[in-house]
Amino acid sequence: MIHPAGVDDAAAADINATIAVHRFAARLRSAAPAWLRDLVPAWTSLAVFFDPERIDAEDARAWIAAQDAGEDREAPGSSSRIVEIPVRYGGAFGEDLDAAAAELGLTPDTLAARHRAPLYTVAMIGFAPGFPYLGGLDPGLALPRLATPRTRVPAGSVGIGGAQTGIYPRESPGGWRVIGRTPLTLFDPQRASPSLLAPGDRVRFVAIDDDAFARLVRAP
Repeated sequence: MIHPAGVDDAAAADINATIAVHRFAARLRSAAPAWLRDLVPAWTSLAVFFDPERIDAEDARAWIAAQDAGEDREAPGSSSRIVEIPVRYGGAFGEDLDAAAAELGLTPDTLAARHRAPLYTVAMIGFAPGFPYLGGLDPGLALPRLATPRTRVPAGSVGIGGAQTGIYPRESPGGWRVIGRTPLTLFDPQRASPSLLAPGDRVRFVAIDDDAFARLVRAP
């Protein structure tokens, strides 16, 4: 088993490295030997799980190194989909938006507009089932986490934590600055694909109003 490295905010900012990780993972999947059990991309590293009864660690490492030394091209199947995430920013849906904007010297509307401007990349799913860590946040919007985490953050909350942005898939404790909320269900174990987002997906946030939020909540 080859374990992934730790994650810090400096690594989180390097979205080009994240994209390279996903392309390399796609290249390995396209070659997929029988001993390969799973691949788990992270921000700037890739965990490779293998069957030790079919191959030993050194031979697995040698095979991975050989793939890494191959032609630097986008592997088959590595193209990513773009998923639009509707968000109601501010008010009761984003209780930290006003304070965060003041801290950054921005208006709440400007902060929200700059937050939804990038096309983000899902670097990894973690912390809770379906929680996407999104790379590509405007560096000028980086914010420290709350000194005292909340005991309850509503499902769908969109937050900023350090140089990252993400979405809480279910109600849970959390310390990220909550600036909005999506009515979409990020994780449902009854779906064929429980997680709405997967590593490598691209995400675009779209602002909605209260009426649109209510309609989407009621939608099947």
